[in-house]
Amino acid sequence: MSTQPLVHGFFDPDTATISYVVIDPATKAAALIDSVLDFNQAAGRTNTKSADKLIDCVQAAGATVEWIIETHLHADHLTAAPYLKHRMGGRIAIGAHVAEVQRTFGRIYNAGDDFATDGSQFDHLMRDGEEFKLGRVEARAMHTPGHTPACMSYLIGDALFVGDTLFMPDYGTARCDFPGGDARVLYRSIHKIFALPDATRMYLCHDYLPAGRKEFRWETTVGAQKADNIHVKLDTGEDEFVAMREAKDRHLDMPRLILPAVQVNMRAGHVPAAESNGTSYLKLPLNTF
Repeated sequence: MSTQPLVHGFFDPDTATISYVVIDPATKAAALIDSVLDFNQAAGRTNTKSADKLIDCVQAAGATVEWIIETHLHADHLTAAPYLKHRMGGRIAIGAHVAEVQRTFGRIYNAGDDFATDGSQFDHLMRDGEEFKLGRVEARAMHTPGHTPACMSYLIGDALFVGDTLFMPDYGTARCDFPGGDARVLYRSIHKIFALPDATRMYLCHDYLPAGRKEFRWETTVGAQKADNIHVKLDTGEDEFVAMREAKDRHLDMPRLILPAVQVNMRAGHVPAAESNGTSYLKLPLNTF
């Protein structure tokens, strides 16, 4: 049984997001992870250029999409999951704790009684420790909250997809100041990841090109994180990390696309229902954050 899936990363420069096509080489079963729907905020217009790159990769490999996976409910880009499902099939999956995030942001957006806060917009809700397969490759979902309550990491063979929990070792760790975020919880989630074998390949959802580095990167290992992460090495104490993370978070701006992104992503990538004129609208809650 294969333990090394093929991993193809696609970098979106507008949001610094990396989306992945993961393929079992034996069966050509594929998973699409953290897709991006391009969004021109000034024009209020979407397009599928980034998502189409994932489709092209799947088709070139002769693969079949089984899963369309979200590591969390993103605040920095819109997901293309419904478009990809329409084009390629597969089931849209996210962590079961997304219901907590839906309840919080449902209130923020005054989404109304018609907005379900039980995760039912998604095809499958992953539980902590849940085992599944990508073709013949064994996979496991890990609940790794802290950045948000619903963050999940997915171990597919020897490849771990951690979302925003960790960045490259020279950039550090996720922020914890969003609703439901918690630096102490993040520290403990990171140590769940650190318990995996050092050689485990680790794939990240973002790279922001820290000073001194000229090339974007999104692959590292558990061992490299334990040894070199500038925020949390293996021997970093919990209180030390919490103090550092909370101090940094006090000075961070909100992500540029958080207001449009969350209200789409909490609906599994669907825009709010069209109004009487046939047009869908996004809300901007004023003076909330």
